[in-house]
Amino acid sequence: MKKVLLAAVFLTGFSYSFAQESKTKSIDPKEDKNLMMWYHKDFATSKVYGVNTENAYKYLESKGLKPKTVIVGVLDSGVQVDHPGLVKNMWTNPNEVPGNGKDDDGNGYIDDIHGWNFIGGKNGDIGIDNMEVTRVVAKYQPIFEGDDSTKNKANQAQMPEEFAMYMKAKGLFTKKSIEAKQNFQTYSMINDLIPNMVKLLAGKSVTAENISAIKKPTEQKDAIALEILGQVSQGPEFKGKSSAEFEKLMKEQMKEAIDHYAPSAKQYDLSYDPRKEIVGDNYDDYSEKNYGNNHYEGPDAEHGTHVAGIIAGLPQGKEIQHGIASKVAKIMTVRAVPDGDERDKDVANAIRYAVDNGAKVLNMSFGKPVSPGKNVVWDAFKYAEDKGVLLVKAAGNENEDVAEHLAYPTNFKNVTDEKPFVNNVIVVGASTNDNNALRASFSNYNKKMVDVFAPGERIYSTVKGSKYEYLDGTSMASPVVAGAAAVLLAYMPNLKPVQIIEALKKSSNLSTSNGFSDFSGAGGVIDVKKAAEYAYNNFYSGTKAPVVKKATKAVRK
Repeated sequence: MKKVLLAAVFLTGFSYSFAQESKTKSIDPKEDKNLMMWYHKDFATSKVYGVNTENAYKYLESKGLKPKTVIVGVLDSGVQVDHPGLVKNMWTNPNEVPGNGKDDDGNGYIDDIHGWNFIGGKNGDIGIDNMEVTRVVAKYQPIFEGDDSTKNKANQAQMPEEFAMYMKAKGLFTKKSIEAKQNFQTYSMINDLIPNMVKLLAGKSVTAENISAIKKPTEQKDAIALEILGQVSQGPEFKGKSSAEFEKLMKEQMKEAIDHYAPSAKQYDLSYDPRKEIVGDNYDDYSEKNYGNNHYEGPDAEHGTHVAGIIAGLPQGKEIQHGIASKVAKIMTVRAVPDGDERDKDVANAIRYAVDNGAKVLNMSFGKPVSPGKNVVWDAFKYAEDKGVLLVKAAGNENEDVAEHLAYPTNFKNVTDEKPFVNNVIVVGASTNDNNALRASFSNYNKKMVDVFAPGERIYSTVKGSKYEYLDGTSMASPVVAGAAAVLLAYMPNLKPVQIIEALKKSSNLSTSNGFSDFSGAGGVIDVKKAAEYAYNNFYSGTKAPVVKKATKAVRK
């Protein structure tokens, strides 16, 4: 899920804190190479909770290990496969002839050169789709709250699980649809106030001194504009900018925000359903798998391209950005996430496609509160487990305890279960580069159901249009872990998913600040070098199968 950069500024009473940028306030983030690559740092030497990327490679190479390429499946919104920072690290199907219109490898998917798109068809590609709560309300409202009250009660009694899901979805649908509308109106209002802000600046630069010298306006719009100016002046992207630069940046940021919330009109429209016309499958038939097309990018590949870059982006031109596993991974793109909620049928098929075509790590930066087809997704989880494939899942961005607010797909069939039903899933929360606020304010958490944390705030990576941007979210933290897993697996290919998960958890850099130790099973932020040491010392046995040893207790720092 993409987070809008200025959301916290304007939707929390103009109180966003830029404390995490205290060392770089005078530097534009687009020019700040230290900020761009903070998530690679070594905690031991920098005291910043990065993941120690380069030292991991040095350690593994010091042991005389030679890496093998690891295919990482990115189940997401699509990937710009010709992005200059990604093109050399895209997976290419060795058994498919490009562009001949034939299914050369006989896997049921024609010309699947770099992956597949399960939310497209001969009539195009799905961009905006419903939220899952919308689909559930649309389907079950006539059944449980139709015109015949007697029939309603009978259906409720006969379908208790579906009725419980419907009532949950209905409550969320009502709340979220109102919030989305309000957010759209708020950002639209701020966008309309940009000329007022520029007028108040009167050609001067954006500094606290210049803004404090502005006489308090009598007009309400100008008064609101001045309040926004006062907060924006604290941000590193705006501080010190000229009036013209400020206007340009504000218009860009507000366009991003408005574009983010504008689709909600369709996402929460009970009558909107693009599936049948565009994809053309029988959606209710979960056994159906041969549908879609090979449009890897789709209408909006920003999110998926950013995720792919975090895993395997390569430096190019003036850009220094590189992914955690840039030296060892190839990206297989499997498009299954629209601008809205992913559908369970597509998620299950995406997992099976990636597994069947050689991916050993799958990144899943998506989630939703209800899941009508959760059983078919769980079957796919088990299929991946049986094939020895690791699934890396984002915890979600609602600032909630996931035991109280489930974020599907989940590896726990019931919240009360002591252990997950499969052993190949690692769930990831998002951390920051501020040690005093290590859990990102948006990140979900739970000591049992979230395994580890990884950098997920102010993450610089590839985006569509051959560009680079900062994005926030557990969506960004998850691919950091997927990349870390790929590094371990490249040098120690016999590692099992359960061993990779244990290595990452047991070697995390721990913190007790502000209760951070209780937010995940690991109680810390992953460290790839330490995980490599742990895996090598406990599980690696050369060409022999890994020997599972009893886990050692982590030492709290």
